[in-house]
Amino acid sequence: MITWLANPERFTRVFAPIRPYIGGLAAVLFAWGLYLCFASPEDYQQGDTVRIMYLHVPAAWMAMMVYLIMGIASFFGLIFRHALADAAAKAAAPIGAVFTALALITGSLWGKPMWGTWWEWDGRMTSVLVLFLFYIGYIALHASIDDEVRAAKSTAILALVGLVNLPVIKFSVDWWNTLHQGASVVRMDGPTIAPEMLWPLLVMTAAFHALFVWLWLVRIDAEIITRRYRTLRARLSFQ
Repeated sequence: MITWLANPERFTRVFAPIRPYIGGLAAVLFAWGLYLCFASPEDYQQGDTVRIMYLHVPAAWMAMMVYLIMGIASFFGLIFRHALADAAAKAAAPIGAVFTALALITGSLWGKPMWGTWWEWDGRMTSVLVLFLFYIGYIALHASIDDEVRAAKSTAILALVGLVNLPVIKFSVDWWNTLHQGASVVRMDGPTIAPEMLWPLLVMTAAFHALFVWLWLVRIDAEIITRRYRTLRARLSFQ
């Protein structure tokens, strides 16, 4: 299936018709999720500031997931020369960077009233900042190299190196003393968060996933069109 979709024209033909439905699903999920967020009860300690969680946590999860997708796509592009792999990785990078920036900003806004500081150089916050720098470095490196083949190879290596940071983010709360709490949703013994807060969080997480898929497909299609244009322009320049 992956090989079959490697053809850019086939990929566009399959996913272009369903993109509007994915975008519509994202809009519905966001509307539902925001309603649940404001309808959910206040936290007995944090008050209304707990509602920042419904943006911060999904954004942080997406920041890691998008980079993992970018790393997998880079692996296929570097090792197997998958035709769409570099385009998929390149398309995902700016989206992941925005998710990471949103996680950092909302985390800072949440941290000030709860911890008394906008920023603390603990393991979780520092490793997420490093993730953001990997995103920015990937985007900058791709933009700085004109040759597409060389740019794809260089950025794929950078993306694969950055994968090392993902387990650091995940386990930073276990390895070091940190202001962040441990896992409260994905646990072997089940979630410890109250159901009234868990449902809005899950719906918002689904909305973020749908938004990413929609944006990713749009950007991949735009990248395909851009590369066709560059190829056509190069051919015309030799005539």
